[in-house]
Amino acid sequence: MTCCDRRSHHYSDYYPPLINPDSTVNRNPSVAIALIVLLFCVFLTALSRGMGETFGVFLLPLSNQFAWERASVTSIYSVYMVCLGCGSLLSGMVFDRFGARFNYCAGVALLTCAYGMAGSYDSLWQFYLSIGIFGGIGAAMIGIVPTQSLVSRWFDKRLATALSIGYAGQGLGTLMMVPLAQIAIDRLQWSGAYKLAGWMFAIVLLVVIVLPWKKIEQGAHNNPRNAPGGKSTGGLSLSEALKTRAFWGFFFIFTTTAIGIFGISLQSVAYLIERGYSEVEAALAFGIVGSLSFAGMALTGLAADRWPRHLVASCSYVLSFIGIGALALLQLYPGWLFLGIFVITFGLSAGARGPIITTLMAETFAGKGLASIYGASNLGQGFGAAFGALGAGLLYDLTGGYNIGFILCSLFTFIGASLFWLVPEIRHAGK
Repeated sequence: MTCCDRRSHHYSDYYPPLINPDSTVNRNPSVAIALIVLLFCVFLTALSRGMGETFGVFLLPLSNQFAWERASVTSIYSVYMVCLGCGSLLSGMVFDRFGARFNYCAGVALLTCAYGMAGSYDSLWQFYLSIGIFGGIGAAMIGIVPTQSLVSRWFDKRLATALSIGYAGQGLGTLMMVPLAQIAIDRLQWSGAYKLAGWMFAIVLLVVIVLPWKKIEQGAHNNPRNAPGGKSTGGLSLSEALKTRAFWGFFFIFTTTAIGIFGISLQSVAYLIERGYSEVEAALAFGIVGSLSFAGMALTGLAADRWPRHLVASCSYVLSFIGIGALALLQLYPGWLFLGIFVITFGLSAGARGPIITTLMAETFAGKGLASIYGASNLGQGFGAAFGALGAGLLYDLTGGYNIGFILCSLFTFIGASLFWLVPEIRHAGK
């Protein structure tokens, strides 16, 4: 066997590289398939979660249209996040039992109904049903839970990098969908914008139905997380994982961090408009945050493959604190300086912990119950985001301002950062 043969064997049999200078893609079809699967997961995650995050630009139009209080409107997003969390558990259990095709077809169908119907509604409970329940469960069915399971079958030693790219689809979706949603609202009103989104997901559904799912689920040859037929074996079940300290550490990191981050992000567009920025400027700033979160997640994954993951996570939390502080200081120092600091620091750090947790869980709980275990841990993110969004809205209604919300969001974010150091199984994982 020549040196070239050995190198090809190393890359193709153990992990498909994200960047291969020797053009292995041309010689090994599994590398190309792995990259296509990764891009597919990024695209679906971007569409689903990106559309969910557009609720920030629908917030004021809905409030003005129906004269609803801020807490009432944000409660729709809270229902969405609760269902996203619960749907993550459902998504993992369904994936483990029925496979990826069922997940993606059912999820896109739910999103088609969710946004297609929302444009015709005028009652709060109807928005709870469509945007909240259907939108949340639909996004969970095609989001990071099946992404983690599929990507971990195709990538091994560069798993953190691959998963960070998959996870970054959420940030990419915010970048794409939020400005587009604002433009659609300006031209078609909020109802027309939702109907347009429904047609978009209907087209995606037709494509998803005809994809070669048997090949997609197969995974890379000799990947230790893969098994013949795409069915993983070994490892802990969900019930066994629930008895471990590591699982609950991940769960509460998701919960507390989500309270802090989503309590800020959902209100940011309305806050910037109240500070004197135009609706387009506020939406653009939120979109840039999304684009930077895409870069931040990818960079976090690369860093997590090189340095201790609890240190990488801690650096991202520092950026979050700086971003929250800069946003608060806009009340005293309006202008572009502190807005720029907020956009850069909050954007680079928002969601940056996700790829680290995803990678650690893929390594810690690899096996038959991975999708279910990861889905269960995402319940924490769903409940935390719902609590943060609703709590921020209630605090605004009670106090007429955002300062108490800024303080509490900073506190919960600090608790999330602390857990990376306080739980030994997390601090020393991956070493």
